[in-house]
Amino acid sequence: MVAKIGTGYKIRNSFYYNEDKVKTGEAFCIHAENYPMDLADMNEFHKLNMLLKVAKKNDNVKRNSVHISLNFAPGEQLSDDLLRTIAAEYMEGIGFGKQPYLVYRHEDAAHPHIHLVSVKIKPDGEKINMNNIGEELSEPMRKAIEKKYGLVRAEDQKQQTREIQSAYTAKVEYGKSETKRSIGNVLNRVLNTYKFASLPELNAVLKLYNVMADRCSENSRVYQNRGLLYRILDDNGKPVGVPIKASAFYSRPTLAYLEKLFLKNDVDREIKKAVTRNAVDFALRKHPGISLKELMHVLGKEGVDIVLRQSKEGLIYGITYVNHKTCCVFNGSVLGKEYSAKGILERCNADITGSSQSVKNNRPDDTHDGQEQATVQGANASEQQDTTTAQKQEPGLLEIMTRAEETYNYVPYELRKKKKKKRKGLSR
Repeated sequence: MVAKIGTGYKIRNSFYYNEDKVKTGEAFCIHAENYPMDLADMNEFHKLNMLLKVAKKNDNVKRNSVHISLNFAPGEQLSDDLLRTIAAEYMEGIGFGKQPYLVYRHEDAAHPHIHLVSVKIKPDGEKINMNNIGEELSEPMRKAIEKKYGLVRAEDQKQQTREIQSAYTAKVEYGKSETKRSIGNVLNRVLNTYKFASLPELNAVLKLYNVMADRCSENSRVYQNRGLLYRILDDNGKPVGVPIKASAFYSRPTLAYLEKLFLKNDVDREIKKAVTRNAVDFALRKHPGISLKELMHVLGKEGVDIVLRQSKEGLIYGITYVNHKTCCVFNGSVLGKEYSAKGILERCNADITGSSQSVKNNRPDDTHDGQEQATVQGANASEQQDTTTAQKQEPGLLEIMTRAEETYNYVPYELRKKKKKKRKGLSR
């Protein structure tokens, strides 16, 4: 059994993520613990209002939402009664036994799993301390439940990182489900889980799920009005279907909201830089002379996806690392010169003067480690020439998403100082 604990700022996001799955038949609400009513007598309002009412007991706790998934090995047959029992024992073991929480059984992945939605504020208003809850409480409880019910151990489950990813969100396929709901599910997962500090870094994660955030061209009305659109991509990375405005989603993931998130994430992820650096360095030391294609494959197995940015000619001018274990996203230049596109190509002994090589980009998938095929030509030896070449081309929608690494030295609109108007002198 693999346990994944997540927290967020909005209870509604995690609640409606699961309720939307219920509406499409991909999930079922099988239990409501510590509620004053029976589950059969409750509607959406009753279930959500109880969580909001408890959260209101302490307005000082901003990150008050708790979203947990318990993932079981493919092939394990678990009845609803057993899932309710496991959920109750697990929540009691991590200190949430007296909290109101909902249990959802999901059927949207190849392995059985349940989602638990709760709040980190006790009914008396006291905050529940979740520091090191994974190591100190969740892990011992997980092992005890595995032993008690004869479940497959988390250590024995193959491709653990991918299992957890698909437990939350599957790769979006245009036409398979409603566009807005599909994009909304991805946004709920990514925005509440990953730490990114720029729009290109956010798009590096969204691209893995066939979604992109698009500001459009600088001459467009959307860009000039600081708007943002969300689109679905096909398997070739090209936008398909009708874009959805950011303001149309319930969580309102607008540009103004993201800019505040960028600032916070940039601070929160600082201590995790070394983890991604070490993963890259270890792979290169362990496999001398490794190619870029092989490096991407090796890191993908360790839960680190490499997302490349290329010009229309196939020249690599940017690289982004998506670490699914630390849930942090970094442009190569943020980690250091040796981790930038030019630096990695040189360390991989790639011919960066123009020869081509075939690379694979790992992508999360419901049933296996999906891999995206992309033919990539080596970048020019001069990083400056790469940037110039990319800038000369007229940007399309895909290039806007995968443009070169940018430094966001912006100040959020709310924090900008307003000029004071001078008062006119009074006439005597």
